[in-house]
Amino acid sequence: MFCGSCLHDNTLAKALSQLGVDTQLIPTYTPIRTDEEDVSIDRVFFGGINVYLQQKIPLFRHLPAFLDRFLDQPWLIRLATSRGMETSAKELGALTVSMLRGDHGYQRKEVQRLTRFLQTSVKPDLVITSNMLIAGCVPALKRALDVPVVVTLQGDDIFLDDLVEPYRQQAFAQIHELIQDVDAFLVYSDFYADFMSDYLQIPRDKFRLVPLGLELSDYVASKPPEDHDSSSERPVTIGYLARLAEEKGLHLLVDAFIHLRKEMNMDVRLQIAGWLGPQQESYAETQFAKLREAGFADAFRYVGEVDREGKLQFLQEIDVLSVPTIYKDPKGLFVLEALAAGVPVVQPRHGAFPELLDRTGGGKLVEANDVMALAEGLAEIVGQGAQRRELGITGQQVVHEQFHSRAMAEQTLDVLRTFV
Repeated sequence: MFCGSCLHDNTLAKALSQLGVDTQLIPTYTPIRTDEEDVSIDRVFFGGINVYLQQKIPLFRHLPAFLDRFLDQPWLIRLATSRGMETSAKELGALTVSMLRGDHGYQRKEVQRLTRFLQTSVKPDLVITSNMLIAGCVPALKRALDVPVVVTLQGDDIFLDDLVEPYRQQAFAQIHELIQDVDAFLVYSDFYADFMSDYLQIPRDKFRLVPLGLELSDYVASKPPEDHDSSSERPVTIGYLARLAEEKGLHLLVDAFIHLRKEMNMDVRLQIAGWLGPQQESYAETQFAKLREAGFADAFRYVGEVDREGKLQFLQEIDVLSVPTIYKDPKGLFVLEALAAGVPVVQPRHGAFPELLDRTGGGKLVEANDVMALAEGLAEIVGQGAQRRELGITGQQVVHEQFHSRAMAEQTLDVLRTFV
């Protein structure tokens, strides 16, 4: 799928390189998938096939290097994952704990392989891991490379909360041991710094706030926000752009949409885009069935997963975006994507959303997990074209001025320089 962390990390790596920083983006588990130019190296470490087999079958912990390299081939991993794989924390507790144990876990060969590669081919001044769950290798990297290592936190708690016992407790114990070896933790919001400081018992002064940013060169061609009114041509369209999963809150938006149509008698449409994995097919079909049973089969459309061009086109076809997440989202990249195209947003008042909307002025906050509050917030935006256009214009200007990829890279580099 298109993963928000991969999209962000790829954009950051490219922007750092454009600033003259020698940057390598190294995929772990699987090759990355992004809707921009992929700047990652054509090699995978902690390859998903190897990691899984080494966990399950002792023989694979002793395979010769040439067989390990074969199993780590990007094309083979893409083939293995093409039909979707089980990534539920409920099924991967033992593997999670083993990975957090680093070179003391069943994947010690993978830690050694990454360490040798960094020692001989990269020789970095600093290493960043994209989440805490792959940070089990940090002590080994520190010993071998003698460089600072920082860890990005961008939703780790969602996976950890879903672990079953005894693995959840064991995972937290391993993380507590790793914290002392991490030089700093990067986050995108003050909310998440405060939350993760308490959640993982990390000293608050080890957190560094870095900004989000987007590659905006092709957003310039997007429809100007003043054209998004379009009320004379079609009904106002509410958009949803995210994975079709319960934690993203699609069911809340569907219920709010039905309320807008039935109880508020508002002529609105719903357009949905995003990746739908095998595990969420039943959930998504339940939401579509609710819309059809309410008599709105012709009022909504699921356009499927969208690539870069499809995403920009989708944003031109909607008038307001809402992804009412159940969880407290640590970054909310889709908010910036919508605002960059001049589309205002209605989001729950939790996670990083209050900070994003405070800085951009591009939307409205409503009470979280509350269908009526969401419907009323959407109704206000839908029913007031002038306000909708003003929010879209304001948000678009701020995102293009402050949340572009170069600004993200420059400010992130300022943070990283304090460790080098």
